[in-house]
Amino acid sequence: MSGHSKWHNIKLRKGKVDAQRGQLFTKLSKEIIVSAKSGSPDPDANFRLKMAVAKAREANMPVDTIKRAIARATGAAAGAALEEVRYEGYGPAGVAVIVEAVTDNRHRTASEMRYIFSRNGGNLGETGSVAWLFDQRGVVRIPRAGISDDDLLDCAVVDGVLDVALDGDEAEILTDPKILWPARDAIASNVSRSKGGPVTTTAALELVAKTPLAVSKDDAPAVLRLLDALEEHEDVTHIYSNADISDVVLEALA
Repeated sequence: MSGHSKWHNIKLRKGKVDAQRGQLFTKLSKEIIVSAKSGSPDPDANFRLKMAVAKAREANMPVDTIKRAIARATGAAAGAALEEVRYEGYGPAGVAVIVEAVTDNRHRTASEMRYIFSRNGGNLGETGSVAWLFDQRGVVRIPRAGISDDDLLDCAVVDGVLDVALDGDEAEILTDPKILWPARDAIASNVSRSKGGPVTTTAALELVAKTPLAVSKDDAPAVLRLLDALEEHEDVTHIYSNADISDVVLEALA
């Protein structure tokens, strides 16, 4: 699990994301809109939209709100046109960062991204400047509570699984991106049988660092300030970095 993912989970557990909670539905709605625009408005016929809807439901987004977002994508509901944009750059300690956003004004968002990077010890780069450091992977996350590590590893032995990380409160299972959903279903079924009951899983296509960059305890605060500032921007939907920060440092900073 990336340092930023662990940091995000720690903050959620300790209740330090009130501002992010207030923006969550807005971000999820944007993700549903662009996913629906990329293909069919039917989640069963649009894998990307299916994942976006599943993510919204996991966050307890009301069904009516999800339907309105899909309707906006099809033109059945009013709203400014939205487009996807990606920004790449470097943060403190040479950490590589990729930001995905959805905006109705790409020039405004680009200016604001440049400001956030520079204000927090980073530099916004050109397209492709850090993308080569990442691979796209399917990522399935499963709570580790109630199941042994050996059983989790056994449950993850399905077609398409590339790697398993047992770190923190969750197991993070990397899959071939082309078969994320069937791999997720197979893993969830295996874990449910092993635990003797239903299990909550999340699944998404993400960018995973090819080689994580170890961040020292002295540099960690500056790196996390940049990532937090980016995450708090209302247009940002995903952040990926190659930062590898130890659990001890993350817990101490939370």
